[in-house]
Amino acid sequence: MTRRIGAAVQHRFRSRMAGLSLIELMISITLGLMILSGVAIVFTNTSAARNEVERTSRQIENGRYAIEVLSDELRLAGFFGELNVAGVSAPGAMPTNQCSVTTTDWQDTAGQLSWIRLHVQGWANGTGFDQTTCALQNHKAGTDILLVRRVRTCAAGSSGCAAAISGRGYLQVSLCATEPGNVTHKLGNLGSTTFDLTKKDCSTAADLRRYFVHIYYISTDNGAGVTVPTLKQIEMDGSSWVTTPLVEGIEELKVEYGVDTNTDGAPDSYVATPASLADWTNVVAVQVHLLARNLEASPGYTDTKTYTLGGTTFTPGGSFRRHVYSSLVRLNNPSGRQDRP
Repeated sequence: MTRRIGAAVQHRFRSRMAGLSLIELMISITLGLMILSGVAIVFTNTSAARNEVERTSRQIENGRYAIEVLSDELRLAGFFGELNVAGVSAPGAMPTNQCSVTTTDWQDTAGQLSWIRLHVQGWANGTGFDQTTCALQNHKAGTDILLVRRVRTCAAGSSGCAAAISGRGYLQVSLCATEPGNVTHKLGNLGSTTFDLTKKDCSTAADLRRYFVHIYYISTDNGAGVTVPTLKQIEMDGSSWVTTPLVEGIEELKVEYGVDTNTDGAPDSYVATPASLADWTNVVAVQVHLLARNLEASPGYTDTKTYTLGGTTFTPGGSFRRHVYSSLVRLNNPSGRQDRP
């Protein structure tokens, strides 16, 4: 009797310990796959969103940095230290060889260094720019070109400022009331120009300030073999020009110039190209427009927007996300010289 009862208990125990049936196993596998698929979809979507945010963040950073670089440069346009620029005669005509490194080209027939009166120059759509002399690297057709002239805000060799280097351009301004020949200033390359002007005591050599000519334009490559629109700068360095890629992803550049027609220091109109030499010397504000794009295309996205930069519209298309950045900059130096209380 005991044996029979033990056998029955053992039989029931074995029945309870039996494994999953095939149907239960298949249902479990199916549910697991559904959960894994959901997790994979969430991960993929999150990863794609994160990548898109990173692309857009880079574009915003690049666009803001580019507009800041140009704005900072323009705020210094026309700075020539102690020089009374109003006393310098304007050139007889707009320079056509604006990239000349020959110092005699910077002077008029009276020896006055008159190109400095043209604190900014610009070429709408690049039309009329001396591409041969300046040798812009792969300038993107249809984009504007901007030139800025100024000197360094610190004197060469002073604290925190590099010492004067032979072969580079410098401006020296006389502060001596009895300077021989009544020469007010000299501009040229160190080593080929005699810088002998003095300070107020008429004996101590006057300071030298590095002379800058910067040209900004849009290139179709980044200078490293990658085809991506890039804001570039060329800088006059003695007898040559040095190209520096600044910001990738800048696709368009349009510039408008605020011209002061009644010499009160405030712009009276904004134009893409000032009509005359006198208008160029009276540019007191500049409005810069940039179109920046992502460096990488966005999968599944098509850009159908039309962008307006100043008076020009663009519908670039493609799969890149874009944004317009604009900045209105007062040219403190030329406008301040004409400002009326």
